[in-house]
Amino acid sequence: MPKSVVSDAYKLAVEYLVEVRKRQGITQVELARRLGRTQQFVSFVETRERRLDLIEFRAFALALGQDPMQAVAEVFARLPPEHRGG
Repeated sequence: MPKSVVSDAYKLAVEYLVEVRKRQGITQVELARRLGRTQQFVSFVETRERRLDLIEFRAFALALGQDPMQAVAEVFARLPPEHRGG
């Protein structure tokens, strides 16, 4: 898999989290409070200066009131068909 695909896939995952946060009217400050982190941390994640691992993605999804498995499924559904696997 070319490196750019990984970057593009990760970008889609972050875009999903930002989309959900904004759709729900949750500020970065409020999300940070729910996560027990700083607003700066949330900002770094959203601008992709700080990369999330799988467990952190789960924490973000839960803090946004999303089912983590459904969140992953939605991100994967946004991938181009040739990169969805299986």
